[in-house]
Amino acid sequence: MWFGLFLPQLRMPYATIVERTRVAEAAGFDSVWLMDHLGAPGALEHDTFEGWTLAGALAAETSTIRLGHLVNADPFRHPAVLAKMAATLDVVSGGRLELGIGWGSVEDELRRFGFDAGPPARRAARLRECLEILALMFRGEFFDYAGEHFQLEGAIGRPVPAQSHIPVHVGGAGPRLTMPLVRDHADWWNCPSYAVERLAELRPLAGDAQVSVQHPIGLVIDGADRAHVEAQAQRRFGSWGGLIVGTPPEVIDALAADLRRGARGFVLQFSDFGTQATVEAFMRTVAPALRAGAPA
Repeated sequence: MWFGLFLPQLRMPYATIVERTRVAEAAGFDSVWLMDHLGAPGALEHDTFEGWTLAGALAAETSTIRLGHLVNADPFRHPAVLAKMAATLDVVSGGRLELGIGWGSVEDELRRFGFDAGPPARRAARLRECLEILALMFRGEFFDYAGEHFQLEGAIGRPVPAQSHIPVHVGGAGPRLTMPLVRDHADWWNCPSYAVERLAELRPLAGDAQVSVQHPIGLVIDGADRAHVEAQAQRRFGSWGGLIVGTPPEVIDALAADLRRGARGFVLQFSDFGTQATVEAFMRTVAPALRAGAPA
């Protein structure tokens, strides 16, 4: 079982992002996850650091915590370019990349920045070809590829990643377009918070992929004003679905339900955006109980 901290690079200066990533690493979080947007949805007026450049900087500032994006927007990059970026980050980080990807469902963002990605079915088909090309690029051998969206001739990916296999996380919950990609290409299916209530229904569609679940969390730690935490969490994440607000025992009970439905990874965003007190309290009080009670 693993725990990841979702730390979208929004409304925080770079120094704060580094500090909170280091705190998560020291507290025992397994991974930190950034977002991949050219402009934060619903908050375009705020600074939003580019996700891959930021991940490379965080790799230099840390030593053990794994780094990923939930999720990379496939239409933003040619798959050969994405493969080169992924392999480079994996090498420079010492094999710490988690590759999260989706077919780019924020249509307003694609249109706003001039990406002619087409309707959802076309984007999903494009992502399928991207995943096939990534696997070929990571082998470090010459190859040709002839698809509907991409054609490569005599292509090669060098360097190869430091890991023998970069874990691929496909995010989303659509049974018609997304789950077949999970089944055919993903190591992990990342179930977004809005689909948590359908986890048991969707799980069979994921095939052999393992399951991680996203949750926004308002953690009520010793001395905290529960009403304040709940109001803050509702204000920031109430529309997302999957919101959990409570004391450590209450959060344990809520996440244990996901374990019983097959989850083995958690990507969590805290209502205070991951301050040291909250991150340390979660790893001290919640994570050990879940690890002890997880099915083998």
